Amino acid sequence: MEQQAKILVVDDEERIRRLVRMYLERNAFDVEEAEDGQAALDLALENHYDLIILDLMLPSLDGRDVCASLRQQGNETPIIMLTASGDEMNRIHGFELGADDYVVKPFSPRELVMRVKSLLKRSMQVVGEKEPAAMGSVLTFKGLTINMDSRRVICEGHEVSLTPKEYELLCYLAQRPEKVYSREELLRDVWNYQFYGDQRTVDTHIKRLREKLGKASERAAAMIVTVWGVGYKFEVGAE
Repeated sequence: MEQQAKILVVDDEERIRRLVRMYLERNAFDVEEAEDGQAALDLALENHYDLIILDLMLPSLDGRDVCASLRQQGNETPIIMLTASGDEMNRIHGFELGADDYVVKPFSPRELVMRVKSLLKRSMQVVGEKEPAAMGSVLTFKGLTINMDSRRVICEGHEVSLTPKEYELLCYLAQRPEKVYSREELLRDVWNYQFYGDQRTVDTHIKRLREKLGKASERAAAMIVTVWGVGYKFEVGAE
């Protein structure tokens, strides 16, 4: 029997936790809860979760602090941030700290479940789910190597730690050098969003990805090129 994905739901409102838990369990997810930031951080560091749904505004530690602490300690569990509708800058900051997605309150529980499934589909490596990688399982460029079997990214001999979504975005672009993708295409193909999704999600992840690559190799960071008015591409000849 296939193991259930385990999800931590973090919100200080019991009503929201109960609603989210109900919808997730209907979709066969294993759910645990936390009502404040410190409890969430402790649980996330002590246990394995496949995904964390994390409210931005929390007692003791807010969602940004929890997210930042997890990423600083090497925990790359996918995170969906819950934010209020007017928190645009907080959402952007959350992405910069390592959140993978956000959902705005008040939200549709069905949309949240869709986001969860989409993120898990991209981040979880389920044995036997897909046929083994054949050609192209290792992408090699000057100063940058992407091993798609081990999900490791090496820049100038240094391993770069990426969130699942940052890794998927890099892989997607690098597999098709010189092809220009619009933000809408990236949302559709990397995030699996057909109807939902803020295009700034793409911009923020690109910014974060460049910063991480740039710390190890300016050459590698420069491979991700902005095509003004269109979107982004991976340019092998960039210096």
